Formats: sequence, C-alpha cells, structure tokens
Amino acid sequence: MATVARPIDKVSLKAKYAEERAKRIRADGTGQYLELKGQLAHYAADPYTQRAERAPIQDHVTFAFIGGGFAGLVAGARMVEAGVSDVRILEKGGDFGGTWYWNRYPGAQCDTASLIYMPLLEETGHRPSEKYAHGPELYEHCQRIGRQFGLYDKALFHTQVTALTWDQTNAQWIVETDRGDRFTAQFVGLGTGPLHVPKLPGIPGIESFKGHSFHTSRWDYEYTGGDANGTPLAYLSDKRVAIIDGGRPLSRRCRTRPRGFKASSSSARPHRSMFAPTPRSTRDWFADMATPGWQKRWLENFTAIQGGFSDVEDLVQDGWTDLARRIQSRVKKLAPEQHNLENMLAAWEDADFEKMEEIRARAQSVVNDPETAESLKAWYRQLCKRPCFHDAYLQAFNVPGVELVDTGGKGVERITPSGFVVGGKEYDVDCIIYASGFEVGTSTARRNGFEVTGR
Repeated sequence: MATVARPIDKVSLKAKYAEERAKRIRADGTGQYLELKGQLAHYAADPYTQRAERAPIQDHVTFAFIGGGFAGLVAGARMVEAGVSDVRILEKGGDFGGTWYWNRYPGAQCDTASLIYMPLLEETGHRPSEKYAHGPELYEHCQRIGRQFGLYDKALFHTQVTALTWDQTNAQWIVETDRGDRFTAQFVGLGTGPLHVPKLPGIPGIESFKGHSFHTSRWDYEYTGGDANGTPLAYLSDKRVAIIDGGRPLSRRCRTRPRGFKASSSSARPHRSMFAPTPRSTRDWFADMATPGWQKRWLENFTAIQGGFSDVEDLVQDGWTDLARRIQSRVKKLAPEQHNLENMLAAWEDADFEKMEEIRARAQSVVNDPETAESLKAWYRQLCKRPCFHDAYLQAFNVPGVELVDTGGKGVERITPSGFVVGGKEYDVDCIIYASGFEVGTSTARRNGFEVTGR
C-alpha cells in the first residue's frame, strides 16, 4: 500500500466529499429499489437446489431457530453442546449457509480474516486455506457444522416462516410457514440477517430487456459456464456483458476475452479496493498458534483492537484492525489534558483521511487509464460503505475489453430491449448482471416475511 507523503488539504477534501454526495442524494432513498415479486420474482428463485416436496410439520420442539446462516448454526451447535438435542432450524434456502448459500458468484470471499470470521473452527478442526476464505470453503464449512452437530436431522429447508405467535395460555410459540407447517416451540431464536433479500435498481425499462439477466446472488452458471470454484466462465467468451452497480469485472474469469465486454458501474459510490495482506499461514505457524482456546483468544484480541485503546499485539492484522490501530496511534499521541471529545474525533478523522487517501492513490497507481482511475476513486469516509479487500479488482480494469461506464453518480438512465443507456448513449449487450445488493433499509416484516406477535 502506497503511503501518502503530502499533507492532506482537509478543507478541499471535505468539499469534494460534499460535492460527490450531492450528486447521489435521492429523495426516494431505498424506495428506488424494486421488490422481487410478480414479473420480477424469478430473480429471487433458488437456482442451486431443487425444492423437495414434503408433508406439513405439526409437532413440538424445544428450540426453533429462524435462519440457517452462521447465527443459526452457532446457536444450534451450542444448544447441542448444552444437551438440547431437540433443535430445529428453518431456512428459506436449500441448505445451511445463509449469505454463503446464496452468493456463489465468481471470486466471492469474506472480508474479515478467516480465523475469526469462520465460526467453530476449533470445534470442527477445520483450518482455513486463506486469510480471506472464498465462498465455496465458507459454504462447505456451514455444511460441516450442520453435519457435526446433527442439525440436519430436523432442519426445514426451502421453508419461509409466515407467522410467529406467542401462545400465552400454553407458554409456547406457534410457528407457521409457507409449506403448511404449524408447530410449536418453547424457545425461538431469530438470525434472519440483513443480506438475503435481493433487490433490483428501479431503472425504467428494466423488464423490457430481451437478453439474459440475473442477480449476483442467484448466479447463472448454466449461462456463463464455469463454477464457484474458479473454473473459467467459458460461455461468456463471445458475449457482451454489463455488470450494473459496480460489481467486479469478469474478464479474469473468462477462458477467452469477452467480445465488447463492458463493466457498467451505476454504483452510488465507487468501491474502495484495498490491498489484502499476505497471510501468515504456514503449517508450522498454525500448529504453534492453535493451542486449546486459540479462536476465542483471537476473537477477544480482535474485539480489543476494534473496541478500545489496548496495547495488545494485533494478531488478526486485517483491514478492520488497520484503521483501528491508526486511530489509536493518533489518540495516544495526545497529551492527557487533550483527551476530550473534540480531539478524539479529530484524531479519528485524520486517521480516516489518511487511509482513504492511500486507497485513492492505489487506484491511480494500479489502473492504467487515468480517466478510469479517477472514476474509481472513493470520495467518502472509510465506513460510509463496507470496506472491501481485494488484490485483483482494480487490475481487472486494465484488461482489454473491459470498459468502465461512469454514470457520474446518477446511475443508468434506462434499460432498453437490447441494452442500457447512460448519458444519452446506448450500449448493446447480451447479458446484464445486477450487482445491486440486498434490502437493508426496508421493514423487518418485508425482509423476513412475518411479524412477531404477542408478548
């Protein structure tokens, strides 16, 4: 990562931030996105696992958990460890995994060091293969937890909860689903997460496109070829593909260079692409480190670095702890009489400006075309968007056939039967891939599909 030698002009930088923000502010907020129902429902369908028919369930369990991602798996595993074997997990997907069940797009990785991100590593005996594990390994680990703790035995997949009601008279929960289930539970846990209901940008004409299209969380490998393990996307070799909303260009995943490949960014703000540090992952190092209780120690270390001004060694050394260390370093330089809110916030701001300047400098140093590099610079504070750590994102824009269509913060104007329009210019494509993310700001009932009723 390049260091920033020149002083930072804070006044100019804040003015630039405000200018870029003003371009992107919309009165409709999250209302600009489309709910995937009716004609758009196919964008949310499960392309990975065929739904198996079954009879409705009408029984009782001690503990029911809604959501089969990390939260449900860890809660279920801890219940089993405590001697509660009567555990049922309900999951709308076809298997455990949560976000790692749905997101199987090429190159998907976690953005937190695997040794603390992946749960129950010590209990399962699994050693992550990378500092930032790829999606297939994360999904496999979810399955590993499910098998080891017997969580598959009573799990209900492809099952959406439609009602959750407290029965005061009998002191139990009534759980109803879209499969006709109506069972009771003494305890219910919720781990539905915020990143599982895909959304589409409300671009005029989105339903008129005659080519192929899909959302990144429902990746269509039958169309692209390849697989989540990195097999080249061979079927795209003669296709013109648009990625709308700033997703990573696919050129490095294709066996041959796509014809007229375009990466179209209508992202509200460009992604920050930070260098992912090389992992300390030799077999000897891990064997020496992984003594009993090692993952708990690492989690506590991460929390100490992130949440306070601890002098402990940073064991994790990922992008998250980097910013925390910078802030702490600046605060520690303050004299005791300067420890007030104003100076603390100033220290935080200075560390943030420094980090973001380094990230913008990296875009300029990596991307060959100056205009493209400028468009890829992130003019906002570090945590305005979730940080991204990747070694190949920016380099992809140097590959012939990849074009960044900068929308100036305004997004794609409209979709046509043959492509999309930006700045009055139409781009013809064979396929549109929507990297438009998930519903976050909508109501919990809309995202989960049910209300919790009763005391």
